[in-house]
Amino acid sequence: MHQSNESAYYTEFAIKAFRTYLCMMIFACVNKACFIFLQAMGKAAASTALSMIREIVFGVGFALLLPMFFGLDGVLYSMPVSDLLTFLVALVLIVGTYRELNKGGNTL
Repeated sequence: MHQSNESAYYTEFAIKAFRTYLCMMIFACVNKACFIFLQAMGKAAASTALSMIREIVFGVGFALLLPMFFGLDGVLYSMPVSDLLTFLVALVLIVGTYRELNKGGNTL
């Protein structure tokens, strides 16, 4: 009986983990597209910096910081928060790149 009850807790946690981690997956996909776009536009340094910001600064930083406030759930929240914040940084970089292209006489 103890084992089946324990299994229910694992299943409940797994469902919560998947839902939490995947809730911002659309932003993760957009971020990957931004990384590729920046590389294609010859901005490999910006693309690499953006990727590093997502994985190391936001990803590791929030994985260490958020559990202090949210316990184990903080670890689950770290990547969705990282994806959202990376999206905002990527948005600034992409808008800047488009403005730079339009200033040069190119129209997209």
